[in-house]
Amino acid sequence: MKTQTIYTISGLTCNNCVAKVKAALTPLADEVEVSLKPPLVKLTGQKDSLEALNRVLKNIGNYQISPEIKSQPLAADSTALTIANYKPLILVFAYILLVTLAAEYSAGEFNWHRFMPHFMAGFFLVFSFFKLLDLRGFASSYSMYDLLAKKSHAYGLIYPFIELGLGAAYLLAYKPMLTNAVTLLVMAFSSIGVIMAVMNKQKIKCACLGTGFNLPMTTVTIIEDLLMAGMAAWMLVYQVL
Repeated sequence: MKTQTIYTISGLTCNNCVAKVKAALTPLADEVEVSLKPPLVKLTGQKDSLEALNRVLKNIGNYQISPEIKSQPLAADSTALTIANYKPLILVFAYILLVTLAAEYSAGEFNWHRFMPHFMAGFFLVFSFFKLLDLRGFASSYSMYDLLAKKSHAYGLIYPFIELGLGAAYLLAYKPMLTNAVTLLVMAFSSIGVIMAVMNKQKIKCACLGTGFNLPMTTVTIIEDLLMAGMAAWMLVYQVL
């Protein structure tokens, strides 16, 4: 049975600090959680001593964790926790789906090729909103798994605006072929980093809803990206034919 140890930490001033500390400690535990308010570090399956942890943190900034304030065994079955973590994502999808279906109902008939652009407009507008609430924090989290954001921090800062632009384009039906082509390219490329992170069993936070929610990186994130890419591909093929 794994044990979760909770430490207090000093030196955290922003979400960028949170992302740096989490990235530094990830190799030293099976699971790492870092919070800004309150300033805590939660380690599940800690692999090294407190002294070793602080040596790692000293290399990345003025951070220090204090002796443990709580240590508790974790149950083997974490299904309930996983469902709780994904509750925000499920609710967001449900709201977007409900509004999109309501629009189809008001039109008098269901049409896939009207439904999909409206659903994707809602998806990109809502998801970009959450990312923009903490743009720098999102960029730091996104750089932990996206291939391009790892090389260019600027891409992480720009990405929410790409989603915002795509959402507006779908809502306004602006150049559908171009919009779908860009969506397919962006979402397919984004899914590569997600797939690699999941396959490598990296214990990192998914940044799909920004930094406001503690969403774990799992196959659910892969499905989310590939769903958008698949819908864009479907509409692109339909328009070509």
